[in-house]
Amino acid sequence: MKRLSLWLLLLLLSACASSPVRQYDASEDQMNDLVMYAVGLADTPYRYGGNSANSGFDCSGFVGHVYRHSLGVNLPRTSRDISRVGKPIGKHELQPGDLVFFNTQRASFSHVGIYIGEGKFVHSPRTGQSVRTEDMQMKYWVARFDGARRLRR
Repeated sequence: MKRLSLWLLLLLLSACASSPVRQYDASEDQMNDLVMYAVGLADTPYRYGGNSANSGFDCSGFVGHVYRHSLGVNLPRTSRDISRVGKPIGKHELQPGDLVFFNTQRASFSHVGIYIGEGKFVHSPRTGQSVRTEDMQMKYWVARFDGARRLRR
């Protein structure tokens, strides 16, 4: 019985250690640095399944890389899973570093980007394109907006 209890305790501890951070502390300066780093990756090519500045990014790989590199925060791998992290916020509440989600493949939360301020976001769009900044007020993005999440407290 004692061996089983120890095994269960270790299992619970490992599950907690590997689960993604729900919210974290970050200053406004850190978030601005995150945005600057993300924008600095412009022209990195899209690569399906990619999560490296050297070989390219898909949308969630890009967001995960930026958060890991800038803040040491590990995010889930897919945009749908990332959409479950942090707290939901309205468009009017967006701050630099918040995540914005779109339905681009006839599936909710199929695309993710990083809000950079002034109604713009940075993302890795699709095959044949590169990381770039977009205006969220473009008709295409307005029609596909799924929501936003804030990962910092």
